[in-house]
Amino acid sequence: MPDLEDRVSLRDVFDASYRRLVVQLYGVTDSFDEAEDVVQEAFVRAAAAGRRFLRVENPEAWLRTTAIHVHRSRWRKRRNGQRARDRMVAPRDPAALEDHVEIITALRSLPEAQRQVIALHYLADLPVHEIAEELGVPTGTVKSRLSRGREALASRLAYAEGGVDHV
Repeated sequence: MPDLEDRVSLRDVFDASYRRLVVQLYGVTDSFDEAEDVVQEAFVRAAAAGRRFLRVENPEAWLRTTAIHVHRSRWRKRRNGQRARDRMVAPRDPAALEDHVEIITALRSLPEAQRQVIALHYLADLPVHEIAEELGVPTGTVKSRLSRGREALASRLAYAEGGVDHV
């Protein structure tokens, strides 16, 4: 928890740079509301960093970089969410609809960790290293979960089509 001296110093940085940062980020985001949000998030992160932030050589540059990273992260999430929604268009062919239902049912039956990486990789189109960053796990863990998830899905889908259960 920042002490009074830290808060006063952070307040000084806020007073000196908030408006300038919002204007700069408006140029990046093309949205005043988004610019304010990402700058505010950068200040929240600065407050959480406490004295480490106050020792930074150029606090305004740190805040700008952090705000840009927050914006990029949000943009990626929106883009990936749109890609997933675009892929989730219901099939028009009744047989394809039945397959779609079987896939969703099989996906829901997976353990959460496997379901997350399968969804992020195949529905959100994220590469392994980005999934690892999003979930805060090593890339090897993501690869393992993808492999096990694919095996489990293949087994469940083969069983659903009257095949042999490979589990």
